[in-house]
Amino acid sequence: MKFTEYSHDLETRIAEESLLHRITTRIRQSLELKEILTTSVAEIRGFLGTDRVMVYQFDSDGSGEVVAESIHKQQLPSLLGLHFPASDIPQEARDLFLRARQRSIVNVASGRIGLSPLDSPETGKSLSNENLYYRAVDPCHIQYLTAMGVQSSLVVPILHHDPKEQSAKPRLWGLLVSHHSTPRTVGKPELQLVQQVADQISVAIAQSYLLNQVRAEQEREAITNRLTTLLHASPTIQFQTALEATIAALDGIGGRIYIEQSAELYTWGDQPILSEGLANIVLEQHPLWQDWMVECKTGNIWAINDLYKEPHWQELAPLFQPTKIRGMLIIPLSYRQTFIGILTIFRPEFDREILWAGHRDPNEQQRLPQLSFAAWLEQKKGQAPEWKPEEISIGRALADQFAIAIQQQQMYHEVRMLNANLKSLVEERTAQLQQALDLTRIVKQVSDQIRSNLDYKLTLQTLVQEVRKLLKTDRVLIYKILGELEGEVIVEDAGSNLRSLLGMKTPLECFPEESARLYLRGRVRAINNTTSEDLTPCHREFLLSLQIKANLIVPIKMGTQLWGLIIAHECFAPRNWRDAEMDLLQHLADEAVLAIQHAQLYETSLAAESAATAQAEQLAQALEQIKNTQAQLIKSEKMSSLGLWALGVAHEIKNPVNYISTSLSDISYSTQKLLEMLRLYQLHYPEPDGEISDRAQSINLHFLINKLPKILLSMKLQVERINSMMLSLRNFSYEDAIPMKSAEDYRE
Repeated sequence: MKFTEYSHDLETRIAEESLLHRITTRIRQSLELKEILTTSVAEIRGFLGTDRVMVYQFDSDGSGEVVAESIHKQQLPSLLGLHFPASDIPQEARDLFLRARQRSIVNVASGRIGLSPLDSPETGKSLSNENLYYRAVDPCHIQYLTAMGVQSSLVVPILHHDPKEQSAKPRLWGLLVSHHSTPRTVGKPELQLVQQVADQISVAIAQSYLLNQVRAEQEREAITNRLTTLLHASPTIQFQTALEATIAALDGIGGRIYIEQSAELYTWGDQPILSEGLANIVLEQHPLWQDWMVECKTGNIWAINDLYKEPHWQELAPLFQPTKIRGMLIIPLSYRQTFIGILTIFRPEFDREILWAGHRDPNEQQRLPQLSFAAWLEQKKGQAPEWKPEEISIGRALADQFAIAIQQQQMYHEVRMLNANLKSLVEERTAQLQQALDLTRIVKQVSDQIRSNLDYKLTLQTLVQEVRKLLKTDRVLIYKILGELEGEVIVEDAGSNLRSLLGMKTPLECFPEESARLYLRGRVRAINNTTSEDLTPCHREFLLSLQIKANLIVPIKMGTQLWGLIIAHECFAPRNWRDAEMDLLQHLADEAVLAIQHAQLYETSLAAESAATAQAEQLAQALEQIKNTQAQLIKSEKMSSLGLWALGVAHEIKNPVNYISTSLSDISYSTQKLLEMLRLYQLHYPEPDGEISDRAQSINLHFLINKLPKILLSMKLQVERINSMMLSLRNFSYEDAIPMKSAEDYRE
């Protein structure tokens, strides 16, 4: 009998492991969640032998849909694709499914429900045991399952963990449900197996989530690449084709691009119909739209799901009534904080069909349980689509491409106009572009220098050399602030015919505290001519002493402190510094900050490492000292304990030895008297009777008389020897207990 039970348990475990292996293999082999769910419910139903196993997925509003189902020989009607309202599974039940991962087992015939939470409802932490406790089922629940034809049910929650946000809390994705048309007992092994399958399904959902994100990202990249080709591949921007592709990518029926500078308008698809009073203007020039454009210049996106419910849109809503336009996505076009125009996408209303499990009367509260689950098709006309975050993200990315293309086109037209009107302007523009390229090259070179070495002075030296080449000036230096009003030149690059200023310090009276505050606020000072600028006499005299005719000063700020200044000198003639040159020097000052921070961080890490190493060595030495001290203390303690023990032993042995010693004296005296008495008997009765003679002969009386005194004498000697040993132990113990004295005590 035991062998049969063991064999049955072994077969059950093998079947469970086989089921989990098949489901896990399917999850690894397939990337489609629908296929994984379909296979899983079929495998579970076959293992449990129930009439129906299904996966129920929740929507954001609490309602749900049966997304996968397996039925045994049509024992129960199919629920696949049917929707159930949120009221069918109350909020408190959904909360328990999520917080406690509570599983439920219902037996309709007995009217009992078994509840088994995996986590604590209060703390959310995993419970040590899978407790299963029973209580009476709510009558409404009994009627609900009975109307569905179910006599036994098992419900296990399916949670979804966002793999990209490990710290985020899980959400209740759905339920794994088993139904049976007859009463059935569900044991803990089956419950554990179904829970393991639910956990595997959670893994599959996470994989599907990642897959969908990857596909969406690939789709966004493909759309962006197509749009980039349309906007940048040919000399003439194909706005119309690009707009059409953008509208299609966002599932729109129309759209428009409005360019503010030129008041150009590109449209495609359905458009609002302007009234007679607005026929001579474009929609973007309407006062309401103009007010919003002022707000959207900061980068705001206006996603309108239903324009008829938008309070600020009531005035323009009638323009859209003749069309199917219901939603709008309005995105500002900006390039480097410069407002260019607006991209608008129109989205149509749609008709929605929902297949419900039974008809729900929207005018009545669902006080009674659902008694019919016959499929009922609900049709909703003119629904407003909702703009999803990923769609808004795509719209923003595509709008950036339009903004870049428009900006490039505007720059191209400006260059053409300059080329047509004035050759010098074209050359200046070309020089600016070349300067921008040179700036990019310098920034890259400085960035490479920062990454390749940890000496910030070497990086700053490279920076001043490249800046002097780019600005074509006589000297570029970096002045480091050392104190409140002190500083010195730490790096410079100058022409061969100029004297070096390296290590030079500025006179204190020429660098007032007010100037430091202005530079800390971001002040850039351009002195075009040192003889005509409004300078203090000290400052002018100092600049002239260095043969400086013009200079450009840009602060180097480290957070809330002024670290130093990067200064360009013109030493042979005045110079009108351009805004582009100021921007260039400011940009490179920011790169200098990165180099300095990088070096400081490295120096800080070295100092921290050195301090940590020194501290580790000190701790090692202290540990060794502690070990030596501990060994000495242990040795001292052992000796002290040994002395105390010896003293105790000596004290304990002393009493019995003294008793034996005293007793031996008494015994020796008594024995001597007895022997004298025996000799008197022998003297007066030399002929004892036969029994006494035999007894004396058997005990060897003569030998005993001679040996007994010797034995007593030997015992006394041994007792004296023991006393001598105890005295030695006691003296040793007293010596060990004597406290330590200083040398001064002995001198006294």
